[in-house]
Amino acid sequence: MSRIGKQPIAVPPKVKVEVKGQQVLVEGPKGKLNFNLPARTSLKVEGGNIVVSRAADDAQSKALHGLSRALVNNMVKGVSEGFVKKLEIQGVGFKAAVVGKVVNLSLGYSHPINYDIPEQIKVTVEENTKLTIEGPDRQVVGRVAAEIRAYYPPEPYKGKGVRYAGEHVVRKEGKTVQ
Repeated sequence: MSRIGKQPIAVPPKVKVEVKGQQVLVEGPKGKLNFNLPARTSLKVEGGNIVVSRAADDAQSKALHGLSRALVNNMVKGVSEGFVKKLEIQGVGFKAAVVGKVVNLSLGYSHPINYDIPEQIKVTVEENTKLTIEGPDRQVVGRVAAEIRAYYPPEPYKGKGVRYAGEHVVRKEGKTVQ
């Protein structure tokens, strides 16, 4: 059996899990998420635990078994606690602001960059340079952080750009005059 797939998922008291055929609906204090299970896997809610099982023992079924369990576990954790990604902006004149459902970024280009915030995602800005991205869906939180970072990734010479909090940028030595 899959090492990840055979572990049961503990359901917190405020989280409701509903199974309709191959569709899993998870609802909690942070939001609602749904997921369609692959055809080779099934899910049962037993007491306060969720158990994912598979039909066959071929390699693809084993892989989908572990994947399905991990995704359902992330859904349960997301609707109960939520996921957070932090970004930092470094550079003179570089800043960010949230206006309604849009993040307005000034990253040294001739125009401001406007990024539309998806549903269920909350973006907050502190000190004009620290962004916090929060939401129940781990995949969407990571994608939003990656898309914002992609507008100006940290460059190796001066270290300017948008980086994850705690990310180390390997610096390069510039040209020297002889």
